[in-house]
Amino acid sequence: MTGERGTVTEIQVTGEAASTVIVGRGLRGRIIEALGERVSKILIVHTPTVGRAAEELRAELQEKYTQVLLAEVPDAEAAKRVEVAAFCWGIMGQSDFTRTDAVIGLGGGAVTDLAGFVAATWLRGVRLVQVPTTVLGMVDAAVGGKTGVNTQEGKNLVGAFYPAHAVICDLDLLDSLPRNEILAGFAEVAKCGFIAEPEILDILEADIDAATDPQTPEFRRVIELAIGVKARVVSEDFRESGLREILNYGHTLGHAIEHAERYQWRHGAAISVGMMYAAELGRMAGALSDADVERHRRVLGSLTLPLTYPAGRWEGLLATMQRDKKARAGMLRFIVLDGIGKPRVLAGVDQSVLQFAYQEITG
Repeated sequence: MTGERGTVTEIQVTGEAASTVIVGRGLRGRIIEALGERVSKILIVHTPTVGRAAEELRAELQEKYTQVLLAEVPDAEAAKRVEVAAFCWGIMGQSDFTRTDAVIGLGGGAVTDLAGFVAATWLRGVRLVQVPTTVLGMVDAAVGGKTGVNTQEGKNLVGAFYPAHAVICDLDLLDSLPRNEILAGFAEVAKCGFIAEPEILDILEADIDAATDPQTPEFRRVIELAIGVKARVVSEDFRESGLREILNYGHTLGHAIEHAERYQWRHGAAISVGMMYAAELGRMAGALSDADVERHRRVLGSLTLPLTYPAGRWEGLLATMQRDKKARAGMLRFIVLDGIGKPRVLAGVDQSVLQFAYQEITG
C-alpha cells in the first residue's frame, strides 16, 4: 500500500456491525456520501482543538443540508460524561432532530465514543458518521460500534453497541497532530500487533520514526493493518460475547489506571502499562516467553510510553478492576498471550498471582 494522496482503501466491517472504514487523504467529500440523501439536519460533535476543521466542514455541509449545528465539547475523557451527552441531546431536541437526521463525531477517541452514544440514544438511533482526527480514534475508538460515557465508578460503564454507517479516516487530519499524541495512539496499533498482526511489530522495530510519521507508507500500512484487525474481530463478534474480548488486551489494568489518575493520563499511556502487566501475567501462566515479554518492553519503550506504575497502588486498582465491565460474576478476566498473535482469556486467577505480576511492573 502506498501513501499516495489519491489512493483510497475501504475496509469492510460485516455482520451486525456492518459499516465501511475509508482510509486516505482529502476525504471530505466521502462524508457527504456517507450521510446520504435522506438526512436533513446534522450535529457535528467536536472538541476545541478541531474547531477550525469543524467550522470548515459545517460550511461545506450547509450547501447541501437544511441545518448543520456544532456541539463543542471538552477535550479527552472530560467529554465522556452524561452531562455532556445531555448538552448534545438538548441541541438536537431544540432543533427538532428526527430519525432521518445525523450525528458526526469529529475528534479523538473520546469524542467518537460520546458522539456514538448520542446518536445511539437520540430517538433510539440516528445515522452516525465518525471522522476521527487521532491515531487512537482511527484504529480503535471509532471502529466497531462501542459507544459510551464514564461514571464516578469507572470507565465506559454506560453505553451502547451502535456502529457508524461509515468511518472516514482522512490522514490529512493527522499532519498537525503533536508527536506525543501520535505516539500515545500507537499503543493501540502495537496492541493489534501483539494479539493478531505481527507485521505491525516488524514495521515498528525496523524504523520507529518512519512508522510513526503520518507522511510515510509505513505509517499508512500499520494504520490499515490495525484497522483490519479490529474490523475482522468486530465482524465476527460485535457484542463482545467471545472473540472481541481479545481487543481488551492491556485494558483491564489500563482502565483502572485511567480511573486512578482521574483520566489525566492519555489512554495509550495507561494501556501500555496494562499490556506490560498482561505480558507478565502471560509469563506467569507459563505460556509467554521471556523474549516476547522483552519484545513488549522494547516496542512500547520505543514509542516512549510508560512501562511501570508506582508500588502501593494495587488495592485501589484491584477494586476498580472488580467493577470493570469485563468482569463476569465478580471474576476478573484478563487477555493474555500464549505467544505473539495467540491471545486467550485468563480467568479465576488467585489474587496473590495478580499482585505478584503487578510487582513486576512497579517502578
